[in-house]
Amino acid sequence: MEFFLGSDHGGFPLKEKIKKWLEGKGHKAKDLGCFSEERCDYPDYAEKAAKAVAKKKGAIGLLFCGTGIGMCIAANKVKGIRAALVYSEVTGRMAKEHNNANILCLGGRTTSFAEAKKAVGAFLKAEFQKGRHLRRLRKIALLER
Repeated sequence: MEFFLGSDHGGFPLKEKIKKWLEGKGHKAKDLGCFSEERCDYPDYAEKAAKAVAKKKGAIGLLFCGTGIGMCIAANKVKGIRAALVYSEVTGRMAKEHNNANILCLGGRTTSFAEAKKAVGAFLKAEFQKGRHLRRLRKIALLER
């Protein structure tokens, strides 16, 4: 599975831990920045990762900022992106099962590494349930037009 990662300074430490965790599981994790805790602007990295995910079928984005909220808002501006703010095993699973999210956003200052691993792990194990959820995703796609 291929991942595109991005963060600002507030999410940088958690991004680095999750990147190593993913690579340890044999996943390819392309880091699109930032590359330090030097202050920077999250929309720049949300855009890079969201555009990469939108172009590559089956790719997953993982975005990190202080709370995950800003990254989520910015990523959802890119056509074809369904970014979800996750912070637990339940939200990670539901992001896939109900929303078929292709980007997960996590808060580096609000989510522990242990909880982040649970959220991402649950997302990876889950499957999109289609049915009534597919109808809702079609409605969301219409909003992009």
